[in-house]
Parts: sequence; structure tokens; C-alpha cells
Amino acid sequence: MTIAGLSAVTFAVSDMARSLAFYRALGFRVKYGGEMSSFTSLVAGAGFLNLIHVPNADVRWWGRAIFYVDDVDAQYRRALDAGITPMFAPQDARWGERYFHVTDPDGHEVSFAKPL
Repeated sequence: MTIAGLSAVTFAVSDMARSLAFYRALGFRVKYGGEMSSFTSLVAGAGFLNLIHVPNADVRWWGRAIFYVDDVDAQYRRALDAGITPMFAPQDARWGERYFHVTDPDGHEVSFAKPL
């Protein structure tokens, strides 16, 4: 038996509509749910980014979800155009990826990367 892949990452969010606006601005598409739903799945390649509404969620930093994109610099510009402030400009990492990070409205760290 081997692990074939990752199906989804699920983030607790305090305001579904606000979170969906953030992720849609970054290019994620809703598969299931929506602004009034308590659970929403967003398409992330072959997997999903799930959002679960937890009223008054006091989310603390837990780690980072990393999503591969075709063009890191274009994704960075998309974030800027949407009014999202990345933590830093895209950079080439010594481990062989170009990447940058953003933080969602509930404090979840999201990275966009591409192998070099």
C-alpha cells in the first residue's frame, strides 16, 4: 500500500464570504458550497482546498499549504492586482522552487510555487 496523493487541505475560517472573495481573487474556483455554506470546496489542480466555517474562529499559525502554479510571477501580479499583499516578492529558493507566500484573512499561510 502506498499513499497516492493529497486529496485536500481544510482551513477553518471565521467568515466564509470574506474567505471566498480572497481565494477567488487568487484564481481558485468553487466546486461545492459558497458564501452562505458552512463548507466549501475549491478546486486546486487534482485536489481541493476546503473551507469550513467556524464562527469566531481564533485561528493561529499552524503551517503552510503550497500550491504549484504555471507562472509564479503572474500569480504574484494577480495577488497584487486583487489588493492582496504578499509576504515578499517571488524568489528562487535553494531547494529548487520559485515561490512567494500570502496570508489569508484568518491567518492561514498559502504559498504559490513552481519547480525551477
